Amino acid sequence: MTITNPRITGLHALIAMALLVLSLCSTLAWSAPMIPAPPTLSAKSWLLLDAKTGHIITEYNADQRLPPASLTKMMTTYIASEQLTSGNIHYEDMVRVSEKAWRKGGSKMYIREGTEVKLEDLMRGIIIQSGNDASIALAEHIAGSEDAFADLMNQTAHSLGMSNSHFQNATGWPADDHYTTARDLSLLARAIINDHPEDYAIYSEKEFTFNNIRQPNRNTLLWQDDAVDGIKTGHTEEAGYCLVASARKDDMRLISVVMGTRSEKDRAAESQKLITYGFRFYETINQYQANQELLEPEVWKGRNNAVKLGTEEAIWLTIPRGTAADIVPELEVPELIMAPIVKGEKVGTIRLSLNGETIATKPLVALENVEEGGIFKRVWHWLLLLIKGLFS
Repeated sequence: MTITNPRITGLHALIAMALLVLSLCSTLAWSAPMIPAPPTLSAKSWLLLDAKTGHIITEYNADQRLPPASLTKMMTTYIASEQLTSGNIHYEDMVRVSEKAWRKGGSKMYIREGTEVKLEDLMRGIIIQSGNDASIALAEHIAGSEDAFADLMNQTAHSLGMSNSHFQNATGWPADDHYTTARDLSLLARAIINDHPEDYAIYSEKEFTFNNIRQPNRNTLLWQDDAVDGIKTGHTEEAGYCLVASARKDDMRLISVVMGTRSEKDRAAESQKLITYGFRFYETINQYQANQELLEPEVWKGRNNAVKLGTEEAIWLTIPRGTAADIVPELEVPELIMAPIVKGEKVGTIRLSLNGETIATKPLVALENVEEGGIFKRVWHWLLLLIKGLFS
């Protein structure tokens, strides 16, 4: 630092130097929060996601196509929730059990051929008991056949952006060309949680009894961690032991996907590592509210001389804990903003950076209408802009 003001001499110079030393000491004493490297898991693939922001905290082989086993049933129940919301089916529907559903092996709800089962019970039989029989019965009720339902599953996967997934059945029973990825499953889990919270509540239920047969939820994390409230387990010899889990603390909800571990115990333990890491070292913050005024730039040729700008949606961020004060906003708007302006019209951009890295970019929109000014004002502003252009 160079002192260029000649009036600062003697005592003033000493004070200035002392302030400089204090500033340097303060700078040296400050350091960014220490965050360890993410855990390495004994699994084929994994991913940890913030459900609110979609920010991926850590991942490994997240795009590797793998057999999903009973994680497939997440798609089965998501489609059911979509159909319930649209009114095409209802929880009170009585679903007739086919021979195919009744004969299916693997995990069961223990429904009987020729009987009718309430659709709400089938949902619990799939989510809690992981019933293959219940999955087929529900698929047939919705689409007429399991094959037709599989086509609906693939269409839904495409609409959710699950670009590396293909389904052949409603259960996850091993089949050629039946696969998904950790990334795609995180997208599906996020849709289940955000799109249908009323149905997501079922995923936290620890047991379900049907036909006097009580079965516990296979997600053992529900007993081990109070923050965990879902989602689904899966296991076949080919897929290994898999778990998509979700947990919530305050404003932060995490989704972990772990595929291809060696045991039921391992899939829970490895998932817990991810969840613990995410909550310990990251946080979800609300940087700006929806429709919060962030800027009021000048408007030319308008009835108003300025326009209020903000974002239509709240801006939520996933950041390392303790770094909120270091977020730097950059507001970019055109040099000349002309009326008329319609409320909701994009006028600029807000870019948020942390430690030099862009962490969010959102459009800045007008929070109000700005109509054209009168003829005199428009002509006057035209002249001013003409003069400004000549001199610039």
